[in-house]
Amino acid sequence: QIDDLAEVDYSLSSLPAVFQPFIDLDLKGIVFPAGNCTDSPFVAASFTIPDQSDSMLYLAFSEYFFQTSSFAYYTAGAFNMTIAEETCSYFNINTEIFGSIIPEVAKYSVTPYPVMLKLMATEIPVISLEQDSFTVEIQGSMEVLAVLPDSITQSLFTMNIAANTSISLNIFDQKLMGSLCLNRLQFSLAHSNVGSFEVLLLENILSYILQTKVIPSANAKLSKGFPLP
Repeated sequence: QIDDLAEVDYSLSSLPAVFQPFIDLDLKGIVFPAGNCTDSPFVAASFTIPDQSDSMLYLAFSEYFFQTSSFAYYTAGAFNMTIAEETCSYFNINTEIFGSIIPEVAKYSVTPYPVMLKLMATEIPVISLEQDSFTVEIQGSMEVLAVLPDSITQSLFTMNIAANTSISLNIFDQKLMGSLCLNRLQFSLAHSNVGSFEVLLLENILSYILQTKVIPSANAKLSKGFPLP
């Protein structure tokens, strides 16, 4: 059990190979949603560890391990989150801010309404393994809603999001840990109930929200680490 959302299978995939100087152990390394051993859409490719002899133990993870992690957490809804109106209000983000850019938003009321944001991944994030890190390409959406009196919400618009991130890896206390960094972020308008507008004018606001709320939240989860076999 990794956490409430995912589990990992480290069982042997073949018999141990015993040689005079070392022993090879091939482990499955499959991550799946907690309580749901779902088949992954990915295919594991065989790989070998370079010959080295200056340490007692070498542990290698294939791209498949991280791909199944991405699939498991996507299936469990880990890439979906709601940023409540209290958080947006803390950052002084409300309908008045959006109304200064989108005139149709300003028509809701002279008094600014708080807003809430709903983020979700629309596809399984794509993993690419690199030296000491890996990149994650995330396709998602962000819906911006006005919170009206009596907690009624009104959808203002929905943005498509394309994010390129990198995660640096390290091992500590028998856990594989990561730190997320946002490299590139692109927005496009998916749907609007307030007419068309120039997306570029909103990018700074939306990027700020992601950098100050979403990235720290993701790093807090990554800091808990994956248990090692």
